[in-house]
Amino acid sequence: MSIPVLTIDGPSGAGKGTVSRAVAKKLGWHYLDSGSIYRSLAISALDQQLDLNDAVAVALCAEQMHLAFECKHELVVTLDGIDITSRLPGEDTGAAASQVAAYPEVRAVLLQKQKDFRQLPGLVADGRDMGTVVFVDAPAKVFLTASAPERGKRRYKQLKEKGIDANLDKITQEIQLRDRRDSERKTSPLIPAEDAFYLDSSSLTIDEVIEQVMTLAVT
Repeated sequence: MSIPVLTIDGPSGAGKGTVSRAVAKKLGWHYLDSGSIYRSLAISALDQQLDLNDAVAVALCAEQMHLAFECKHELVVTLDGIDITSRLPGEDTGAAASQVAAYPEVRAVLLQKQKDFRQLPGLVADGRDMGTVVFVDAPAKVFLTASAPERGKRRYKQLKEKGIDANLDKITQEIQLRDRRDSERKTSPLIPAEDAFYLDSSSLTIDEVIEQVMTLAVT
């Protein structure tokens, strides 16, 4: 029996995390936030002052790091026994994560770790290549996006609510740069799977997005 998987791919700030967690909770399924895996690796590499241009060193770091995920009200992530959840949303972390995620050596190391999340009764997988690379056989796939200015506003609001100093123009520029880097990289570029449902959330509420995704998941 194949374990069902719902993949939700898309760029940063499109609402993937909020939607994926809500859908996983409604379905009673497991949840994978692949972005947090890459952001955790970025934090580990930065803390060790590794050269982010050294793909081999970063891949070795990926092999050695120990991650634990616990989905309470929000996702709690521990790296080598230390809670790093509050550091995950940082713009420096996101920029570094986007850089190291472009290395084939790194993606190869982390691929199996992501596949191991596929357990009964099912999995909601949130990321950028869940439907195109990690879970190609997933019966339900969503590509969730929104305009860069709208995603910039959402990220700005999120950071301010967490008490993190932020600049809206800089955030929007970094999102545009990250989009270009992620969509143009040779390994696992950010593109919709051919069989994915394309959903633009720019003018939708989170509840409206969740409702559409739930309809897709249960049909």
